[in-house]
Amino acid sequence: MKMAKIDPYPIIDAHIHLDLYDSEERKEILGSLEESGVEGLVSVSFHLESCMKNLEISKRDPKIKSAFGFHPEQPLVSEAELEKLISFSRRNKHDMVAIGEVGLPYYSRMENPSLQMEPYIECLKAFIQLSNELGKPIVLHSVYDDAPVVCDLLEQESVERAHFHWFKGDTKTIQRMQENGYYISVTPDILYEKEIQDLVQDYPLSQIMVETDGPWRFDGPFAGKMTHPVCIHKVVEEISTLKRQPLQEVYEQLYTNTQNFFKCSW
Repeated sequence: MKMAKIDPYPIIDAHIHLDLYDSEERKEILGSLEESGVEGLVSVSFHLESCMKNLEISKRDPKIKSAFGFHPEQPLVSEAELEKLISFSRRNKHDMVAIGEVGLPYYSRMENPSLQMEPYIECLKAFIQLSNELGKPIVLHSVYDDAPVVCDLLEQESVERAHFHWFKGDTKTIQRMQENGYYISVTPDILYEKEIQDLVQDYPLSQIMVETDGPWRFDGPFAGKMTHPVCIHKVVEEISTLKRQPLQEVYEQLYTNTQNFFKCSW
């Protein structure tokens, strides 16, 4: 897919599952980043195999940065398997920019209310401690009722660099996250979801990043389309509108936020 240069301002997709695209889709994305105005991607992991794939991808392309973790919306692995993932992360700490994606299984619990939370909490604690041990930020899947629990765990371990991706939650928790200096990231659903629009209006621009969470697909103007990082330009434009701030200033702030949070440059 050939596309014209989108915008002179660089932007970074702070949360994408690049390893979950098929090989042709991934080739298309990587081959069109420059002309689509996307300077880099943070590819988060789902499990150990995903971590290994993301590491491989990032070593081939410096625009891709890897995060290693275990997505909570799946059955937990054994302690031995979890330790393999943690050991992998330790061995490859210089090739990772964050722990992630980790968190608690909110949507799985909605489907299965009898799901036991304690093992997931213990798993998350292990990753929070790993984040501190390695000096890496943590990327979180934590929404609604789970968010206060995760905030408790982060505060107990004195974690400062926490990123709640695609966040939804109550006003009290949102205020708590702001005060703790935690970041959120915003997906293309900001164009059609009032809940996300309201969140962005209330949250400090200095603590916001943008993401696609691809290959997850979106509705509205993106319905029926593969999720390509180019769509985050529409996200930036909407943030600019909601914040009533000049577009260039919003681009520059979001870019700076992402570099500062992950402590790396693209």
